[in-house]
Amino acid sequence: MRKHLFFIVIFLATLAAYGQDDWSWNEQHGWEPGDPGWRNWMIISPGYLGPNALPVPDVRRGFLSNETEMEITASNHFHSGDPTQDISARAYVPFADGKIAVEIYGVILEHYSYTTEIRNERISRDADCKGTAFGDLNFTTLIQLLKDRKFPNTLFRFGAKTASGSNLEGARYADTPAYFFDLSFSKDLGAKEAMVFRPYAMLGFYTWQTNDELNLQNDALLYGIGTDFEKNNWRFVSSWSGYYGYKNNGDRPMQLNFELRKDYNKKAFRVQYQHGLHDWMYRTVRFSFIWKFNPVK
Repeated sequence: MRKHLFFIVIFLATLAAYGQDDWSWNEQHGWEPGDPGWRNWMIISPGYLGPNALPVPDVRRGFLSNETEMEITASNHFHSGDPTQDISARAYVPFADGKIAVEIYGVILEHYSYTTEIRNERISRDADCKGTAFGDLNFTTLIQLLKDRKFPNTLFRFGAKTASGSNLEGARYADTPAYFFDLSFSKDLGAKEAMVFRPYAMLGFYTWQTNDELNLQNDALLYGIGTDFEKNNWRFVSSWSGYYGYKNNGDRPMQLNFELRKDYNKKAFRVQYQHGLHDWMYRTVRFSFIWKFNPVK
């Protein structure tokens, strides 16, 4: 019996030693026994996490739609070291005569497969560098302040990100809460029956919790500008957006956004392209199908 117990102990010790060898980042980052756990070594910023961890909020256009929408989206994030695919969903519900709306959205399932270089850079504990994850649930409240006045359309938005996303070990999500708020402004130029040209801008604040014991919160300026072109239920959108964190540790993502949308009576289709410029270096293509319901009265 003692002989069997001895071999079992040796076997378990060998497995433990082998498992420790899998985490090659320990040596690369100077980790030694007794140092803080691996969560304290990760960098909680968009530059060191997956594409859906701390995304730049979409640029609002100063006004609310008065139709309820349910949307399903398939996304492909192109990255030489971290190609990622996901399925996401969104629900948008206006009420109070279209002056207030709530929105819920998040990634249902994400598939990833990245290189060992990316794994070590992000201090990931994912030995084989591939797998699946589900994303954070996000809630947004939107309030129409001004619309169809001499002053530009003005919309206030408050959003919150939960820490419900999985697979922190794979550096896919932050496992921390975040919130943001902003004001967006727009002005319609051109006749409704012809082509409408709509410039808009957004300015706000974005903050999220980190694992830095000296600075547990990272604060950022949120910004965006863009234009819409609308004609015959077609809409083309182009914008530039990002946020500017104060730590400068991969916390200043910037991107270009393009969208083409076609609306029908009870449905809509849209194609989006996002091009990362700084601290979020993905090239993302999205295809969405949207169900529309009766507008609020």
